[in-house]
Amino acid sequence: MPTAVLRRLSSNFCLQNIMSSPCVAIFDIGKTNKKLLVFNQDYQIVYQKQTPFEEIPDDDGFHGDDLQLLTNWMIDSLAELLNEGQFTIKALNFSAYGASFVHVDAEGKPVTPLYNYLKTFPFELQQRFNDHYGPELEWAANTASPVLGMLNSGMQLYWLKYQKPDKFWQIEHSLHLPQYASYLFTKRAVSEITSVGCHTGLWDYKQRKYHRWVFDEAFHSLGQMVLPSFVTSPALANPDMQVGVGIHDSSAALVPYLRVFGQEPFLLISTGTWCITMNPFSKDELTIGELRQDCLSYLTYRSDAVKASRLFAGNEHERAVKHLSEYFGTELSYYQRVSFDESLLLSLRSRFRQASSEHVQLGTLQDSTFSERNLNEFTSYEEAYHQLIMDLMAQQIASVKLAKGTTDVKRIFVDGGFSRNEIYLHLLAQAFPESEVLASEIAQASALGAALVIEEAWNKEKPFDGSLFTLKKTVYTEL
Repeated sequence: MPTAVLRRLSSNFCLQNIMSSPCVAIFDIGKTNKKLLVFNQDYQIVYQKQTPFEEIPDDDGFHGDDLQLLTNWMIDSLAELLNEGQFTIKALNFSAYGASFVHVDAEGKPVTPLYNYLKTFPFELQQRFNDHYGPELEWAANTASPVLGMLNSGMQLYWLKYQKPDKFWQIEHSLHLPQYASYLFTKRAVSEITSVGCHTGLWDYKQRKYHRWVFDEAFHSLGQMVLPSFVTSPALANPDMQVGVGIHDSSAALVPYLRVFGQEPFLLISTGTWCITMNPFSKDELTIGELRQDCLSYLTYRSDAVKASRLFAGNEHERAVKHLSEYFGTELSYYQRVSFDESLLLSLRSRFRQASSEHVQLGTLQDSTFSERNLNEFTSYEEAYHQLIMDLMAQQIASVKLAKGTTDVKRIFVDGGFSRNEIYLHLLAQAFPESEVLASEIAQASALGAALVIEEAWNKEKPFDGSLFTLKKTVYTEL
């Protein structure tokens, strides 16, 4: 039997309370936590501040990020960092989640709340769009964007135009969240290629420009220039500090791997609320069948297409462990102490019907088989948790196969929350014995990527050479 190989990829980044000059500051804005980090010339994290934000209702009562609080936090946090005088900040950049617009008026003030991309898109409005620009799967193929409603940020503009026209016509610029963050410090309204190219429905991948429907709808607020990720400009209040245009967080997370391991084909599974499998080496065009199963394309900071598949597994994991905690009377974080147990897997496989990746129907919000299981059938938290990961892995394997396509992949990297989950990693390694599975412990990959894309703006003497990466190898045999 072939062996399934898992390596643990780590970096020697460490927090240091030392003076570093010059440094780059990065705002890394996730759905749950917002962070300010500082990297020194050796790409070590020398400062980190993390703040969780509570969501608030928008003007329709749907909860999303508090834009005013986020804005104040970024401005105040950077001012505090600069006033402390501990670091010489030569550059500033931003990594943030996608599918989210901040719409500002002529004075630069937000016109609307920061709408949550999980907000329901009206069925009647989708039908109107399809009548004008359909068939919808042809539109999806041209824009490399599954039909996702509000998760297609272009559809947010369409929704505003026809549902809230009084607000729509107040808008001067529609800025994706990373570019809004940059705008706060430069007052320069721009678009950026990775934000425009990530399942927005805006970008025509074949024509390499905005899709014709953007012009047909006269989306005046998208008139700003679409720039590559590495462009910088001086900060308004501090001309000595270069400010990047920001980058979509999934594309940012891919940057360090492309810089170091880009010689041979690999996949990156970036795990968080979404588990996104990215294949920057695919030569296959997206098919209608793949689009139906939530495949899409991203753009790299080099404007190259990245075939990707998405799974809402992190969100389901979060909901499931809350349920397990309540049922078994444990603390919420108890799952972090559950070790991989081969005997439990064998027992569960013999006792219960197991989901097969061959029969998984992927969808943006579809639950795994675990949501249908009766917890009374499990004798312990550990047993139930192993089954949860097995059920999630059936979906994950199917998702990886979609992104992999015909590419001869040598390595599969896993970063984010599941990179520390030994059950997840072990099962993934068994599923793809022909590839090395590398669990990444690279500190803050999205933030590091945001630093790397503006490397030339702040650090001309020490290019990123990958020396921070070290490998530890563990070999697992298949069950």
